[in-house]
Amino acid sequence: MDALTPQEVEGAKALCRGQLYAFSRWMFRQRKGYLWQRAEHHQAICDALERVFRGECRRLIINIPPRYSKTELAVVNFMAWALGKVPDAEFIHTSYSGALATGNAWQTRELVQSEAYREIFPDTELRADSAAKHEWRTTAGGCVYAVGAGGTITGYGAGKHRPGFGGAIIIDDPHKADEARSDVIRNGVIEWFQNTLESRKNGPETPIILIMQRLHERDLAGWLLAGGNGESWEHVCLPAITEQGEALWPAKHSIADLRRMQTAAPYTFAGQYQQAPSPGEGNIFKPDAIRVIDALPVDDEIEWVRGWDLAASVPKPGSDPDWTVGGKLGRGRSGRYYIADVARMRGGPDEVQATLKNTAERDGKVPRISIPQDPGQAGKTQVLHFTRLLEGYRVKASPETGDKVTRAEPFAAQVNVGNVAMVRAPWNDALVAEMRVFPNGTHDDQVDALSRAFAEFVQPTTTGILDFYRQQAERKQD
Repeated sequence: MDALTPQEVEGAKALCRGQLYAFSRWMFRQRKGYLWQRAEHHQAICDALERVFRGECRRLIINIPPRYSKTELAVVNFMAWALGKVPDAEFIHTSYSGALATGNAWQTRELVQSEAYREIFPDTELRADSAAKHEWRTTAGGCVYAVGAGGTITGYGAGKHRPGFGGAIIIDDPHKADEARSDVIRNGVIEWFQNTLESRKNGPETPIILIMQRLHERDLAGWLLAGGNGESWEHVCLPAITEQGEALWPAKHSIADLRRMQTAAPYTFAGQYQQAPSPGEGNIFKPDAIRVIDALPVDDEIEWVRGWDLAASVPKPGSDPDWTVGGKLGRGRSGRYYIADVARMRGGPDEVQATLKNTAERDGKVPRISIPQDPGQAGKTQVLHFTRLLEGYRVKASPETGDKVTRAEPFAAQVNVGNVAMVRAPWNDALVAEMRVFPNGTHDDQVDALSRAFAEFVQPTTTGILDFYRQQAERKQD
């Protein structure tokens, strides 16, 4: 690293006081001893964060691929830089993991204590009794408090009840990647944001910054951008492959590297790297491979199953609830599969019962009927009721085994190799649209219903697709 003259050093320090981007580059050089492999998106992130500091933006979402300097810039450097300019600023920082959030807070603390930092911001000092990694304070009354998503924040606030910047709530990756498929866990993060985190603003001007990779259409960023909390959010979206087809950070990933990653794992790449968790070519399913036919073949003897997915609750006015869906799937002696009908409705228990009964009467006594059984006594009672309702029909109930993707993948494999056809009908478009974005779409009821029907063909006597695979593995070992 070339030595700088005293005048150049003083000029750099002055620039660092005024610009987050300059501060980040300078501190990286001082701490690491070599230059940062910078890219244009680093400047874009810093510009957005400076707008927050100046009060021009109070709600900011930055979507960016993993390991693209998001935490270093938007958490560690931004908090340190802001505390240098406003030593009494109060921050709450959270991530999906309390340990990660604490680690980020500790890195910020070490940065603030470094000699290079004190040469730029000599007035910002830590309290002598401020030794906890997850919480530390400045002598001016500033604070950094770190907590994992879902954690307790009682007694802590962010920002100041005054004009001008006084701190912020900074959320870095609130969802763990391998848990984002879970509706329960994902919605739990959103509820915690609504019921706990939002209320920790000390003043109406306290900004909230969310920086994350996209993992699901209804992750926290997607929910907020769709108006979830009723506020308008500035959105800085930084896909790994830009709209011009170029690499966002060539020093990190070349365009050739990115294309290979995209081909190898299109589902993961679409969300985490392109910030678009519903790629046009499909995720698990490639529905364009489904052949649309005007009539079922007369020369293929077909066995039929109607699989059901039942909505868990009564729809409320103005909401976008799940559907109750019954998918009729056939398997011909030729080995091909046929989607003949999709019954889809929203309604209360009486309407659901009427739909099941009427659909069974329309299908006749030939198709088998497969319905899910919820765990516990309530699930057993519901199954008993439906079985009596459908007396005279071939009804089977079984609990769901494995997550939605695991259950859907065997059927998706048949779709993707072109071994599934469907009868031309008004329901075609809705089914294809749902398949195209599964498992990241708002609804997956049609996929669930058809996956259940398909499971009846490949393992009609077991309780779940995972059991079928285990049986196959055991036979191979024998």
